[in-house]
Formats: sequence, C-alpha cells, structure tokens
Amino acid sequence: MEELKAAAAAAQVRVAAAFDASVRAAHARAGIPEGQQGRGVAAQIALARRESPARGGRILGFSKALAHEMPCTLRALSEGRLNEWRATLLVRETACLSVSDRRLVDREVAGDPAGLEGLGDGRLIGRIRKLTYRIDQEALVRRAAKAEADRYVSCRPAPDTMTYLTGLLPVAQGVAVFAALSREADSLRARGDERGRGQIMADTMVERITGLAQADRVPLEVQLVMTDRTLLAGSNEPAYLSGYGVVPAKWARDAVRNAGSRSGGGEMTEKERPHKAGHDEPATRRRSSAAPDLWLRRLYTAPTSGELIGLDSKARFVPESLARFISARDQTCRTPWCNAPIRHRDHIRPHRTGGSTHAGNLQGLCVACNQAKEAPGWRTEKTEKPGRHTVVITTPTGHTYQSTAPPLPGARAF
Repeated sequence: MEELKAAAAAAQVRVAAAFDASVRAAHARAGIPEGQQGRGVAAQIALARRESPARGGRILGFSKALAHEMPCTLRALSEGRLNEWRATLLVRETACLSVSDRRLVDREVAGDPAGLEGLGDGRLIGRIRKLTYRIDQEALVRRAAKAEADRYVSCRPAPDTMTYLTGLLPVAQGVAVFAALSREADSLRARGDERGRGQIMADTMVERITGLAQADRVPLEVQLVMTDRTLLAGSNEPAYLSGYGVVPAKWARDAVRNAGSRSGGGEMTEKERPHKAGHDEPATRRRSSAAPDLWLRRLYTAPTSGELIGLDSKARFVPESLARFISARDQTCRTPWCNAPIRHRDHIRPHRTGGSTHAGNLQGLCVACNQAKEAPGWRTEKTEKPGRHTVVITTPTGHTYQSTAPPLPGARAF
C-alpha cells in the first residue's frame, strides 16, 4: 500500500506538470503576456487536492521540478523506493542549484535504487548537502541569502486559548532576541520577581514590541463575537475571537469583564444614532484615562440561519465598517481549504460588470486567492438559497466548489 501511495503521488506529479504546460500553451495562443501565463494553475491544483492555495503552489513547483529536471527521483517515486516526503526533500535541498547541477545530484542520489534503502530523512539530507557543497561552493551562500529573504512572523492558535507567535529570523538576530529576553528574566528573578523565567520572557517580549509598561494592557480593538445569551445569561455557547478561532464561553465573558475592570470603571455610554452605510456600527464604549478604551461592537445574526445581517454601500471601495463586518462573517479566506487571513474584500460579481458593494456581494479573500480568480475562465457567483452566505466557484476546467460562511456563535445547524 505504501508503494501504491508513492506511485499515485508520481502520477499526480506528471498530471500537474502536464496541466501546467497545457494551460500555459492555451494562454500563449490567447495572447496573454508571458509573465501572466499559467496564472491560476496552482489554485486549481489546490482545490482539486483539497489543499490551501499556498500548498497548491508548492505542489506545482515540486511537480515541475520532478517532471522536467529530476527524472531519477521521479522514477524512484513511481517505483515506491521513495515516498512523497523524501522526494520533496530532494527537490527542496537542490533548489539552489542550476538545472545541470541539480540533475547531477538527482542521478547520484536517486539513480542508485539500492542506495536509497534504509535511508532516513537526516541521512538523505546529509548526502544531498555533501554533494551540493562539493559541486557548487556558492550554493550555500545563495541558499542562506534566500532563507534570510524569507524571514517572517506568524500567529497560530494554540490549545487552551493561547497562541504561537513565531518569528523566523536570521540566526544572529534570533539569538540576540533570545539572549536579551533571557538577560531581562534573569535580572528580574534576581530582584525577587515571582514569575517564572518563561513568563517573564513572554511578558517582556509583549511589552517591548507594543511599547507598553504592562503586557496585559495591550490597546487593541478585539473582535469577540458571542451571543447575548453567552454574555448576559451564562450560556455555554462558545464565542469566536477574530484571528484565533473558537473560544470557551467563560473565557469570552472573563475577557470582557477583565478588560472592563482594567479600564478603571468609567461610565458606560451608548451611541444611539441610526446606522448609515459607511459609518461605524452602534458600539458601546467604556471610557477611561487610566487604560486603553474598550469597545464592544454589536453584530446581529438572523435567528434561523445565523447569517450576519448586512449593510449596503454604493461605493466602489469597501468602507471600513463594512470591511470589519465581512471579516467577522467570513473569519478567514473563503476559498475552500484556505485558512489564510483575509486581506481583500472582493466583489463576487465584479464592480465593473454592475456588482454592488454590499455584504451579500462581498467575500473575504487572501491576496493569492483574489489574484487567482482574476485569471481567464474563473467564475464566482452567490447562491440565492436561504441560509449562511454561500458562493459557488467554477474553475476554467469546469469543476465547481462551494464556499459557505462558517457558523457564528448561536447559529442553528442549517
């Protein structure tokens, strides 16, 4: 069965590479500029394989490298002598080489089937790098430069309403940051701070990045979506925290209570003006001079479907209040299997063809998905059936995929 899985992966490689070539040829015949040929291929592969668009791009790059530059690795994968992950390691570790040098490594490592037997990930990577450094001394320099260009910071949910804030940094910077946090923790512990060393390091990081004196007083407007039953009646219906996900009801109530207590107990005031498109939704604000303002923004859902009630605008660009509304409704990118943060609020029916700027004709997308749907042959349309906001995506090959807004707290199953 493992050999069958590897053979299937090799078949997918060949199909993906052939599909890319056929789309590029069709785009060339249609007169599309060379730099835009093949646009949307990775997104279609991602949908077909039930993967995120980012993963689809990596799959396409992996497939083209194997099909066009690494025939020995592709043959070993087809025969089940390599699994898909180890074939991926071969592609990844030779990415800094020229095509001719990459084929040389491919031949020396994967061209000897017997030599692959019993070879684990670490030993395989070691063998590839030994050859890479021998063939091209500059490859290490280029690889390090590329790695430094790929530095980033990410935020991912962790268990128990915690998050992983991760920074991928050049080694000197990463070590310097860790050393500075360690020194501060050691210094405070020596002066009698009762927090654990790890707690001090975490709090210090938040304080230095935000510029605040205390880590638990970050002045951010947090979109916490919950029902009135959860907030006021002690219901156990979970809430939704934008940028994180589902949180327990008690945690949500405590977050509101604690934020209010930190604000110094100022008087609650209410904006009662009727809402108009393009203006802020009615919001409750607790004012305080001792701490950042706490905003509670009210978003109401339909009682049967749980769909957020929309608002309209005649503007071409989405007003800020409507953008927040779309983010609260869609939570993450609406493309199936994509969990990337929302960066664009996209017109389902394009504005240039008469599409209006209102909640029903908007969806939240990441940058890559919004760009992919602009390729020739893509079509999106909103369904008119009752229930949560639903969009049907049709790819240039005629395959259709349905995207439904996630259920919000208190929504009934539909």
